[in-house]
Amino acid sequence: MTEVGRQLARMTREVQAQERVPALSVALHRADRPLWALAVGGTGNDNPLGPQTPFRIGSVTKTFTAVLVLQARDEGLLDLDDPIGAHLDLPAHGELTVRRLLSHTAGLQREPYGDVWDTLSAPSVDGLLAELDRAERVLPPARRYHYSNLGLALLGHAVGRLRGGTWAEVLVDRVLRPLGLSATTITPAPTAATGFLVDTYSDHAHPEPPTDFGAVAPAAQLWSTAPDMARWAAFLADPAAVDPAGAVLAPATLDEMRWPLTVTDETLWGRTFGLGLIMVPQPDPVTGGPRRVVHVGHDGAMPGFLAGVYGRRGGPGTPGAMGAAVLASSGTASAILDLPHRLLEAAVADDPADIVAWTPGEPAPERYRGLLGRWWGEGYEYVFSWRDGTLQARGADDPAGRPPAIFTPLPDRPDVLRTVSGREAGELLRLTRDERGTVVRMHWATYRFTRAQEGFDGFDFRAVDGR
Repeated sequence: MTEVGRQLARMTREVQAQERVPALSVALHRADRPLWALAVGGTGNDNPLGPQTPFRIGSVTKTFTAVLVLQARDEGLLDLDDPIGAHLDLPAHGELTVRRLLSHTAGLQREPYGDVWDTLSAPSVDGLLAELDRAERVLPPARRYHYSNLGLALLGHAVGRLRGGTWAEVLVDRVLRPLGLSATTITPAPTAATGFLVDTYSDHAHPEPPTDFGAVAPAAQLWSTAPDMARWAAFLADPAAVDPAGAVLAPATLDEMRWPLTVTDETLWGRTFGLGLIMVPQPDPVTGGPRRVVHVGHDGAMPGFLAGVYGRRGGPGTPGAMGAAVLASSGTASAILDLPHRLLEAAVADDPADIVAWTPGEPAPERYRGLLGRWWGEGYEYVFSWRDGTLQARGADDPAGRPPAIFTPLPDRPDVLRTVSGREAGELLRLTRDERGTVVRMHWATYRFTRAQEGFDGFDFRAVDGR
């Protein structure tokens, strides 16, 4: 075991011992190193504990359902602004949109009608849909974040019906099998760990009853192993590395899913929610200030089980396809949910990705060479450059970690370019040339850019001081 592996193992063993977790299984996936995995404790049954032991992953299931929804969107089967009633025959709440349900901003109550956590008996799909008129709209749509298992369940069944099958069948066919997640299952394997409630005031661990979530399965049903979930986390963070052919979802669609739509806490404004995914910004470990590092994934909780599954994006030293999974057979040890973030941080700090040597590239196309360099807009200085085969721009005073704006020319108008990412994404950059073909002025998002600093009225300092 490497020194880094020993450190990660110690962090894991400390959580298992201090939080009194009967079984703890963790894994770290990254493109540039072998998979690291460790299991500590016992299954609570006759099965041996190891990295391939399945655990209940609870609401991590929602990330799979979200991917199925975006798959359907990309294939034209639905639109994110469709009312859910366009795809399911519902007695109520059919006007709530797919986007609002995915981001938990539809205002729908958290659980199906009834005391499902008392009875541990979930409704059938037909029963869930037929009784939806007994569920409340607890908040107006778009008012604020309000977590809803019921909302994700509706989305899962909508996707199943659009595909002509059940949610479970579609999930296996369109996500689990293509990504090779063979240990991720709808029902527990015979080798699965038992879930426990550990007594606060003694060392007694009480086995929790097994539960089938029935019609709410798209929100919390799945079982999996730490290696499978670390790979899934890596996919959510870096799909191009895990699924280079885009068989499951295009990287651009994952970018869309990761865009924050709402904060999850009205006071802290830290964790955010996108389209079915949680984003957790990671502060600088020295200053505590912000930086461009985010962990993307989801937590999960079911009776006797907790799970944290997150991939890492951004920041120096972060390798490709980096994901961590922490699966536990305790329903109350909250330190479990912090462990994947600590493992990711420690792995990058102590074993950063190798630095790739720079190599020369092709020159900028002749059409764009004359516009490279410094320009001024709105009184601020910007630098336009050609990097990695694209035209890029960044503010002259931008911090090093801020991504540039990237442009691509319109197919039939090479002097009009679309901003495809970064500042002013979606806006046009329009080039103006003189009679010799030299770019003398640009308009970006309609703002004028010139080679010298000018006022909005065209005032040029050079005319005053002779520059």
